[in-house]
Amino acid sequence: MTETQHVIALNPYRKGNKGKVFSNSMAVYDKVIASPEIRKMIQQIRGELPIPKVNANDAEAVKKAQDRLKSELPFFCPHYGIFKNNVRRQENAQPESFMFQTIIDVDDREYVDKAIEKARELNCSDSIWNGSLLHLCYSARKKLHIGIRLPVGMTIEETQKAYCEALGVPYDESCITPERMIYLTDKDSEIYRSKMWCAVLSEKEILMRRQAYLDRGLTVDGRGKVNSLQLKVNDNGKNNENNRLSGNDGNPAVSAGSAVQPAQPGDSHGADAPHIGHSGGNQDAGRLEAREKNLIAFDLFTQAAGLGGMEIDTVGSRHSSLLAIMSAGASRVMEEEELMKVVRVKMPSYYQENDCHQLIHDFYAKYADNTKPMSREVMRVNALAEQKASQQVNSLQLKVNRADGNHAVQSSNLKVQSTGEDYPDPPEMPKKLPKLVELLISRTPEIYKPAVAHAIFPPLATHLWKTRFRYIDNVEHEARLMTLLLAGTGAGKSSVNRPIDFIMEDIRLRDAENLKREKAWKDEMLRKGANKDKRKRPENLIIQEIDADMTNPAFVMRTAEAQEHFLYTSLNELDQFDALKGSGSQQFRIMCLAADPGNKYGQTRVGTMSVTERVTIRFNWNASTTIQKGQRYFSKVLTDGPISRINFCTIPEREIGEDMPVYGTYDESYREALRPYIENLNKVTGLIECKEAFQLALKLKDENAEFARLSQDRTFENLSFRANVIAYLKACVLYVANGCKWEPEIDEFIRWSEQYDLYCKMRFFGDMIAKENFMAEKSSKRGPQNLLQILPDNFTAAQLLAIRLEHGLDAKGTDMMIRQWLHRNYIRRAYQYTGKRDSCDSCDSFEKLKYRHDGMVIKS
Repeated sequence: MTETQHVIALNPYRKGNKGKVFSNSMAVYDKVIASPEIRKMIQQIRGELPIPKVNANDAEAVKKAQDRLKSELPFFCPHYGIFKNNVRRQENAQPESFMFQTIIDVDDREYVDKAIEKARELNCSDSIWNGSLLHLCYSARKKLHIGIRLPVGMTIEETQKAYCEALGVPYDESCITPERMIYLTDKDSEIYRSKMWCAVLSEKEILMRRQAYLDRGLTVDGRGKVNSLQLKVNDNGKNNENNRLSGNDGNPAVSAGSAVQPAQPGDSHGADAPHIGHSGGNQDAGRLEAREKNLIAFDLFTQAAGLGGMEIDTVGSRHSSLLAIMSAGASRVMEEEELMKVVRVKMPSYYQENDCHQLIHDFYAKYADNTKPMSREVMRVNALAEQKASQQVNSLQLKVNRADGNHAVQSSNLKVQSTGEDYPDPPEMPKKLPKLVELLISRTPEIYKPAVAHAIFPPLATHLWKTRFRYIDNVEHEARLMTLLLAGTGAGKSSVNRPIDFIMEDIRLRDAENLKREKAWKDEMLRKGANKDKRKRPENLIIQEIDADMTNPAFVMRTAEAQEHFLYTSLNELDQFDALKGSGSQQFRIMCLAADPGNKYGQTRVGTMSVTERVTIRFNWNASTTIQKGQRYFSKVLTDGPISRINFCTIPEREIGEDMPVYGTYDESYREALRPYIENLNKVTGLIECKEAFQLALKLKDENAEFARLSQDRTFENLSFRANVIAYLKACVLYVANGCKWEPEIDEFIRWSEQYDLYCKMRFFGDMIAKENFMAEKSSKRGPQNLLQILPDNFTAAQLLAIRLEHGLDAKGTDMMIRQWLHRNYIRRAYQYTGKRDSCDSCDSFEKLKYRHDGMVIKS
């Protein structure tokens, strides 16, 4: 009889990254819910236990603390077993890992008892819900989660709606997303679990269910419409490889009906489940074992930490041992997930403890910084590990070749597959577009169209004069828009230039006339002597397009003379903004003010010939640069405002050797088709009310808030606020350009535009901003602690260094601390020391005389 395979996408850590989930066996799930720590958290969330340092009489403080604790719970994703690169995003959910199950959320305590009774009744009925009940569990706040199997051919949404109706509870549309997460509760909260909960169905049933979706024109996981690249299921089951759960390295994880270990009981431990190393654990589910190079590097760093030859997996010292090894450099040469695999091999007993996983997770969150250069010692160890691993691979490959005559796989091929950024593709541009956008990108090659579709808005908005739009916060905005194109060298960043040239044509003609007037006045001034009467500067000298190298005083003067018209510039390189620096980084201040309504900017000078003005900045611009330059340019002002106020776009990298994109012809017909839209923009003034744009902004704001709540990503939430303003203003520009008429296509285009903007911000700056925010947190997480008490009774200098780093102390004080402790008879050297040096090596060992774990006090 075949045994049932269980797979669950789970993040087992407290305070785990909400964007990360790992494919696990049910043994890991069981171990997490059986832990005393989770049980205590659930009791505190439900008010059954007090929360330390929280006034129990302050209801608001208690609720806030309970909400915080709930957000720190481990969680799992019920709909899919595997997410690409372990990133919990909708597009990363692997269709082949669809579990054909969902969770009904009963969010009203009044319904809980009735819902439990009704769920059991439906499970035994003659309806489509017969045998569908998989799981019953109280939620963190003692409401209810009901896990059910989807009826054949029904999608998650259809199942949720139908089951809620049969159950007699309200339907919650937030429960149907592919990446949906559920907070784990303790074992005592579990009411019922079927052996098919989170089970991989038989191959025959998977084929039947997928075919039912395909027959409806859906994808194999019931999402959206099938396309030509979509996985197809044969009736005869020939293409069995496609019916496997793909591992994160592209390897098939488990055949859809293969026989493996059954689900573990709730009190089982991962250490007692030998199959976990191959199909379970947060490091498993078909992923590769720990790389040989990293295993070797771990041993080398163990020696560097002074722990060579010692048993590092010993209760009482293993926490500080692992901390010392990571501090010695192990965390610099391997990612967090890879170190987990290595620790599983090198410290198997400690690996089974939650403390191990939490220690690694916290260490990487606090100290991992790949932007800093490696020390020489770390580089030496890394190179040595690489060399030793290469020798072992070559030796093994030689044996394989001799055995079966196969050719060795070249290491360069392996590197091509394992390196390079594997980031999700940007959101796909809608097929149906607003007429103006469709016109402006009509001559643009396909690969450049998303970038051009963003770049056209600053020059379009520059035509508006004294035109305001009321945003959803009741603040009136002008169409202040700035767009930055980030793309690789030779990616085609100049593709945006021709549409911009045609949009700006009428403004440039007027600017040319005024530039002539200005030049004539300047020439006249030069001809007159210093003591002669000089004519005043010409009036109505409106020049909107400014030079890239304009100085700060010239910028203020042009703004003052523009009579509330927008200034505009298009920069080939972002660093051309440096001309506006003035005294300090004024260019960043100008970027921020340019997006803020009612801003004030200017300069006061004593000289009679100097510019003294106080103006409101109205400045739209386009710029482009490479990704690396853009990241460096904003690296000092990540959280100061410019990034959130700028609309970002990019151009995807083309395949090597791909054909050159070919442009259409920008001719007179293009110009004539554009003219009516420009005229509409020029003739409108005053406060414009666009109800459709207003409602769309409200809807997008709610969608962003929903995603922020689910992802718990503070960086995304902060960036989404101004991204929504940008999207709203774009919608208003399209509305005015279309003769103040709304097009249905604007809705989908603006939604895509905002998603694309946020995608670029999160991709290019998200991690940098999150790190900057983390480094800015100065509040202490703990009170002072006795560091000697934390250390094992016998420890090394490296372990002490690791403890110091963990507590926010620098490395320089380690030697002084050891000398003080030796002098005060807190510790002694673990061997007879006859040297005369003051400093200590990382391999120096010490024995505690006081504050020992065995309670003894040893006299020196």
